[in-house]
Amino acid sequence: MIRQLLPVSALLFGSALLLFAGGIHGLILPLRGAQEGFGATSLGLLGTGWAVGYVAGCYFVPRIVGSVGHIRAFGVMCAFAAVSILLQALLVSAEFWIPVRAVSGFCFAGAAMIVESWLSDRASPQTRGTIFGIYTMVNLAAMTAGQMVIALGSVAGFMFFAVGAIVYILALVPTALSTSHTPAPLTSVNLNLPLLWRNSPVAVVAVFLVGISNASFGTLAAVYAGGVGLPLTTIALFASIPILAGAASQVPIGFLSDRMDRRKVLVGAAALALVADLGFIILAPQDRMTNLILVAAFGAAIYALYPIIVAHANDHAPEGTSIQVSGGLLMVFGIGSIAGPLVAGLMMSLAGSQGLFMTTIAAHVVMIIYTLWRIMQRAAVPENEKGSFKITMPARGSTPETVALSDGEEEAEELEEAMDAEDAAEEAAQARSTKTDPTE
Repeated sequence: MIRQLLPVSALLFGSALLLFAGGIHGLILPLRGAQEGFGATSLGLLGTGWAVGYVAGCYFVPRIVGSVGHIRAFGVMCAFAAVSILLQALLVSAEFWIPVRAVSGFCFAGAAMIVESWLSDRASPQTRGTIFGIYTMVNLAAMTAGQMVIALGSVAGFMFFAVGAIVYILALVPTALSTSHTPAPLTSVNLNLPLLWRNSPVAVVAVFLVGISNASFGTLAAVYAGGVGLPLTTIALFASIPILAGAASQVPIGFLSDRMDRRKVLVGAAALALVADLGFIILAPQDRMTNLILVAAFGAAIYALYPIIVAHANDHAPEGTSIQVSGGLLMVFGIGSIAGPLVAGLMMSLAGSQGLFMTTIAAHVVMIIYTLWRIMQRAAVPENEKGSFKITMPARGSTPETVALSDGEEEAEELEEAMDAEDAAEEAAQARSTKTDPTE
């Protein structure tokens, strides 16, 4: 294990620093914005701005890297991310924060793609699965730690903005000191909606709705928690627990989806999210424990939806198109992420804190109804023709390079199976030769 990780340890450390800073940045803005009196619509637009930058980064950064190289591009991304959080500390204004947040979304997407490209290049077929799994766990832990560190101080001052900037800058050090060769060009994907729709209408509709729901919650969860009177430590838990619950729930949900119609598992997970939605709306909890229990169930459901959808779409994808299909779905998710926080912000302006879950409940109801209708229209993929379910980070932390890295893991498994089959065939041939050898 250690031998496998040593060649990529610097990259994993750099990625952890990037996600740690991103966790601070993503939580400090809505908390400080709410404290400064920003309206819910403006706070929602912070998420919309980030998603616009993220989608643009996934599209344009491969071209930038092709022009200046991985190391220089990564340094620029980290530097501009640090500048963006410092500018937001210096000038506290919703009108200023929203476009600057788009810059940080662009930089995050670009930096993550470069790290993942490097990891993909350094991983061998035998180590790719291990590296992808550890990379996912490291990023989840770093993102959660970045959010939880907010509980150690006050959001009113300059401190957390400065800490975020420092860590963004530190994130560029491991790659800047790397002596490894330049990786292959970054993976570039185009949004081909006709192809995605022919492949799986359920996947297109559901991933757009997941983008709306998950981005709404990811942007405004802290605003909701502050609005119902939870203290800062609980707000940090309220934002972090769903991510960890979502990672844990993917194990049993993945097991089920590999053994039955994935669309039925999708409906079940969306139904669990719907129950949590209704719990927040009907109970309107004010106490710490009820909110944390409901948000854990909510996170376990919503952060498992995206990998189910991708696995279902890849079950239908023609051979050799899985990266194009998965990357295209990621772009559709990004479009939903642009719309979701804006809609949820408007709903919270009209209905108060519960407007957040009114938005997510609408997304989950439509998802359930449409998926049930499609189940009646199209037969399930036979179990022996299914691909494998992959545990992933929340989709807002994924890029086309994540898709390529995880797809490469599957290719490595297929290569290993093919080599095993070839070895077995050679052994069988030798056995037949021995039996027919007249000297025996």
